[in-house]
Amino acid sequence: MAFKSALFALLAVICFQSLAQVIEIKPYLQDVAPNSAIVMWQTSEGEESTVEWGTSPQLGEIGTGTSEAINFDEVRVHTVKITGLERFTEYYYRVRTGNARSDIFQFKTPPFSSDGKDFRVVAMSDMQYDHNQPDKFSEVLNDGVIGYLEKEFGGSLPDNLAMVLIPGDLVENGAKFFQWKDHFFNPAEKLFAQVPVYPVPGNHERNSVYYFKYFSLPENGTPAYSEHWWYKDYGNTRVIGLDSNDGYRDLREQLDWLKELLADTGKDDKIDFVFAQLHHPFKSELWIPGEEDFTGRIVEQLEQFSTRTGKPSIHFFGHTHGYSRGQSRDHKHLWINVASAGGAIDNWGEFEGRDYDEFTVTQDEYGFVMVSIDGDRKDPKFTIKRISRGNTIEHRENELRDSITVWRKERKPNTPQTISPTGSGVSVQAAVLKASPFNSDYSGTFHAASHWQVSTSRSFEKLEFESWQQFQNWYYKENRQKDDDLTDEKTERLAPNTTYYWRVRYRDQNLNWSDWSEVMTFQTDDK
Repeated sequence: MAFKSALFALLAVICFQSLAQVIEIKPYLQDVAPNSAIVMWQTSEGEESTVEWGTSPQLGEIGTGTSEAINFDEVRVHTVKITGLERFTEYYYRVRTGNARSDIFQFKTPPFSSDGKDFRVVAMSDMQYDHNQPDKFSEVLNDGVIGYLEKEFGGSLPDNLAMVLIPGDLVENGAKFFQWKDHFFNPAEKLFAQVPVYPVPGNHERNSVYYFKYFSLPENGTPAYSEHWWYKDYGNTRVIGLDSNDGYRDLREQLDWLKELLADTGKDDKIDFVFAQLHHPFKSELWIPGEEDFTGRIVEQLEQFSTRTGKPSIHFFGHTHGYSRGQSRDHKHLWINVASAGGAIDNWGEFEGRDYDEFTVTQDEYGFVMVSIDGDRKDPKFTIKRISRGNTIEHRENELRDSITVWRKERKPNTPQTISPTGSGVSVQAAVLKASPFNSDYSGTFHAASHWQVSTSRSFEKLEFESWQQFQNWYYKENRQKDDDLTDEKTERLAPNTTYYWRVRYRDQNLNWSDWSEVMTFQTDDK
C-alpha cells in the first residue's frame, strides 16, 4: 500500500510539472537560411526542445534541440535548428515542451541571388520602454509594421517581409530579466514568429548576458567576439551587424574583420547591395551628444567599398530618437536613422543639434523604415520608405514621409553646361555661378543636388570656394532649401584682381552624379 501511495504521489508530481509548463515567450525565428532555420522560445520550465514542421499545417517532420537556464531558476530558453529545407519555400511549424504547445506559425526561407526574387526588409530601433507611453512599441509594430503590410500587400506576413533589422536599444535596461519578455518579445510575438529578427546591441542592452542568450545570430564574425559582429545574406543583399558600444567600438579586430569582409563582398557577384547596422550615429541633427567617431570610420569603409565596387550601401543606426535620412556626397551610400519604435522622442529644440550637409530629412517622429529590394539580376535597385506614426503632438497613421530609390547601375544625368561668370571684370560682390538646367536621359529623374567648385588652378587641387546644395533640407520643421532651383550659386570670400576657374556637376534623386562640366574661367575686378 505504501508503494502504491508513493508511486501515485510521484506520478502526480510529474503530471503537475507537465501541466505547469507554460510558453512564456512564443517562438521566434533566427538565422533563417535557404536550407535551415533556427527557432527559439522560452518556457517556465522543462528541458524538451521540439519543433514539429512541414510544408503544410499537418507538419509531419520533427526537429530537436537544446535548452538552457537563463536566470538562475527553472525558466528555460529553447533553441532548435531545423535543416533539410528548400529555398524560397513556405513552411509551417509549432514548438513543444512537455505538454506545452504553441500555435502553428509560418515562415519562408530565403532565395538564392540567382533566383532574382524581390523582397522587403523592415528596419526600426530604440523601442526601449517609455513609462509615459508604455504601449508605443506594440503600436508601432502591430498597428504600424503589420498594419502597413496588410493594407499595402495583403497575404501572409512571410510573403510580405523577409527580415526585421534592429540597430539597438531593444529594452530599457538589458540587465533586467523581466524586460526582455514583457517589453520586447511579447509585444512583437506576432511578427517574430513568422519573420526572423536580426538585432545588434545598443547601449541600453548593457552588454547583458540575456541579449546573447536570447539571440542566435550568424556565427561568422571574429570567433572571440561571437555575435558582436556578423553578416547575413538574403538574395542579392548582404546585411552586416556591428557593435558600436563602449568596449567594442575601439577594437581593431572589428574594423579589420569589416575590411576583409567588404573586400570579399566586392568580389562576390551574387551581392548587389550592402546594408550595415550599428547603434550609434556618426552625425546626429537632433542630438549631437549621441555621436560617435567610430561610426564615422565605418561610414568611410562603406563609402570606399561602394565607390570601388559600384555596389550601393546603407548604414542603419538609432540612438537618436527620430528619423533622419542623409547621403554621402561622393559615394552611393545612405545614412538612415530608423528610430524611434518606442523610446521617447528627441523633440526639436530639446537637445543640442546641428544642420549637417549630408542630411536632407530629419523628423522628430515615431515610425519604421521599409526597404523594398528588387532582385532583378539585370538591373537591381532598392527603395527606402519612411512610414511615420507621428509624435505626441500630431499622430500619423502609417504616413509616407520620405522615400528614395537607388539603382546599382550608373544612370548619369547629362553633363551641365557652364554659363557665367566668364571673362574679366567680375565683381567680387556679385560673383554668382550659373549653369544650364538639369537634364537626364532617364525618365522620372529630377535635379536633386548641385556641387560647385572654384579654384585658382585648373587642376582644382586647392579650392577657394565649394558648395554642395541639395533640393531639400528639412531641419527644425522647415525646408531650408525651398525655392532653390540649384542652377546658380552665390560665391563667398573671393579675392579681387584674381583669375578663377570653376565647374559644377548635377545629381539626380537616385544618387547618380553627372560628369563635371567644362571648366570656365573668370577674373575678378578690384572691388
